[in-house]
Amino acid sequence: MNRKIAIVTGGNSGLGFATAKNFCEQGIITYIIGRSKEKTAQAICELGENARALICDLNDLKAIPKLVEAIKEEAGRIDILVNNAGINMKKDFLEVTDEEFGNILHTNVSSVFSISREVVKVMKEQGGGSIVNISSMAAQYGIPKVIAYTASKTAIEGMTRSMAVDLAQYGIRVNCIAPGFIETPMSAKALNDDPERKSRVMARTPMKKLGCPEDVANAVNYLVQEGSKYTTGVILPIDGGNSIGF
Repeated sequence: MNRKIAIVTGGNSGLGFATAKNFCEQGIITYIIGRSKEKTAQAICELGENARALICDLNDLKAIPKLVEAIKEEAGRIDILVNNAGINMKKDFLEVTDEEFGNILHTNVSSVFSISREVVKVMKEQGGGSIVNISSMAAQYGIPKVIAYTASKTAIEGMTRSMAVDLAQYGIRVNCIAPGFIETPMSAKALNDDPERKSRVMARTPMKKLGCPEDVANAVNYLVQEGSKYTTGVILPIDGGNSIGF
């Protein structure tokens, strides 16, 4: 009954999977929210007995209250929420349609707001909790061809600060991780297919290497544990110095 309960959105791959793995290894019961039943089932199989699967498309905002209520009824509480799920699109500014721009903001911002609001209702009732949002280097400086993604992640950082101020009175801390260039299959392929971009990434990263998903997971873990109990509203870059590199 004393075990912590966590939710990780988009926890079936990449940074979300690494975060869920970190939690599960500590004995935290971790609910993985994913859209793909097959991919999520495979993740649960790899994560072991502390992982729980929930299949839901968070774009369906009306489904979110029932989703959170189901977790509360089954687990009894929610201690941690990691808002990791998100989508990107690489496209020239002039070619981005209103629909495409809106779709990315809906997934990356509106769904984060909706699930956070519902989870906060539970956390307020139980007297506290911790939320970690996932941003990006795109919110730290200008990156070409990702206007919608940049707008969404900049919104996430602003939401983090506002949430932290609003929710501190309930014992709820809200922080944010801004990952730099992390070596995942998707990012590795993107950089390897664009040698000029990869060269620029390395040139402005003082540590001269890509990060790994575990670097982000370890930072998330710090922000949800007692060691950071006096930390809220922080945007923490995990980027090998990329955001301050010259």
